[in-house]
Amino acid sequence: MVTRENAYALDDDVHSDAEFRAAALHDAVNGLREKHPLSSASVAFYPWQRNTLLALAALTVLSAVFFLTPTLIVLTLLCTLGYVGTMLDRLLLFSRGLDGSTIVTVSDDEALAVPDEQLPPYTILVPAYDEPEVVADLIGAMAALKYPADKLQVLLLLEEDDDVTIEAARAAGVGDVVTILLVPPADPRTKPKACNYGLHFSTGEIITIFDAEDHPDPLQLRRVVVAFDRLPDDTACVQAKLAFHNGTQNLLTAWFTADYALWFGFILPGLMRSNAPIPLGGTSNHLRRSVLDEIGSWDPFNVTEDADLGVRIAESGYRTAVLDSTTLEEANSDAINWVRQRSRWYKGYLQTWLVHMRRPIGLWRGLGPVGFFRFTTLMAGTPLIACLNMVFWLTSLAWILGQPSVIQQIFPAYVYFPALISLVFGNAAVLYMNLIACRETHNSALLVAALTTPLYWVMMSVAALKGTYQLVRNPSYWEKTFHGLSAPNPSGSTSSGAGDAS
Repeated sequence: MVTRENAYALDDDVHSDAEFRAAALHDAVNGLREKHPLSSASVAFYPWQRNTLLALAALTVLSAVFFLTPTLIVLTLLCTLGYVGTMLDRLLLFSRGLDGSTIVTVSDDEALAVPDEQLPPYTILVPAYDEPEVVADLIGAMAALKYPADKLQVLLLLEEDDDVTIEAARAAGVGDVVTILLVPPADPRTKPKACNYGLHFSTGEIITIFDAEDHPDPLQLRRVVVAFDRLPDDTACVQAKLAFHNGTQNLLTAWFTADYALWFGFILPGLMRSNAPIPLGGTSNHLRRSVLDEIGSWDPFNVTEDADLGVRIAESGYRTAVLDSTTLEEANSDAINWVRQRSRWYKGYLQTWLVHMRRPIGLWRGLGPVGFFRFTTLMAGTPLIACLNMVFWLTSLAWILGQPSVIQQIFPAYVYFPALISLVFGNAAVLYMNLIACRETHNSALLVAALTTPLYWVMMSVAALKGTYQLVRNPSYWEKTFHGLSAPNPSGSTSSGAGDAS
């Protein structure tokens, strides 16, 4: 990585060293794939992966042509067993996360007790693109942080050709509170590319990312410093919880909030008890700068760079901790916008699985058998199961409407009963976990969302199918999620549970 001494620029200033900026941009785009090519998603499918998948597809098609019923029986049985195994493991993780003992808690008094002179330099990266409606929210959110100004660097990363957001930021006076850093336009147009560029201008020992509309806990940075001091030296990342200020705006935001209250409040703390990688949220992940430099920072070609970084942290022998500190952000309230966002996440999960499965033996050794299994069920299983849901729902609908004989034939007893267990036990288990999550987070407003979760799964299936298609057609395309669709509720009372980033 190029040197960063005295390397950040104020609002209208252009860094005097054009060569430095060019080198920073080149490294932001190409650094990971040049230094660690096997870790880069710039190539979606390695030749052996592509050939293996094509061979399996051809074998399946040929088998279906000549042995239709046996082929469908085998496929149905394998999918059902995958469902049941994944659900049992998800319940195990949930039960481990219920007691909350793995979540790091730092009280207000402990956070404020650290003298200012002992606090390390801190850098906050705020990537934004085509978001004039929310960029001004930065002023209040950053001003509220209780961290010494001389040790806090906030870089608002804006694309040089994003005139509308640059104008809005300057009109709001953002440059008086944070440093506006203009990122030269270059493909891929992704959040991780912008963060990589900003990293070259950063001065902090700890790096974190916030979105422009985020409202972090004012003591969050101090809590992270205490947490790092308290945790083992191999802790590379502290992930804060996220919640939503508009959790009851409509049913979709309630589903969104309940979903991530379960995920970040219980599943991820359960993952902390194993060697499995923890997929990071898109914001409020606080990282040691030294580890970022060692493992190659973010992959600009991966559209879920946060999840990918979480895997690389675990694969490199480091750990991630979950901190009991909350950042409020906006839950997606528009169905089409939600599908755009979730399809990108699913595509990125599959990208991440493909990238790390280029070295399956090394990954197995690095994560262990349990960690390897959970990596597969989280990264590949989550989107693929969402895709398969649509297939099974359509199969069930066809049986209800016409009872075609082929459906009866592909469900002999040894397939039918595991499928029935998956249907009844799996659905009941998910509803149970959502209800418990609502209770434990004292969020009774989400009760209706928890009970109607199956409707949310339909949207997940649509998004997964779209993301899988895009993985083949346009793997590194960053489908923009629009923010500013709701009015913030500063109290955050609508969503006291934890959630994921955007």
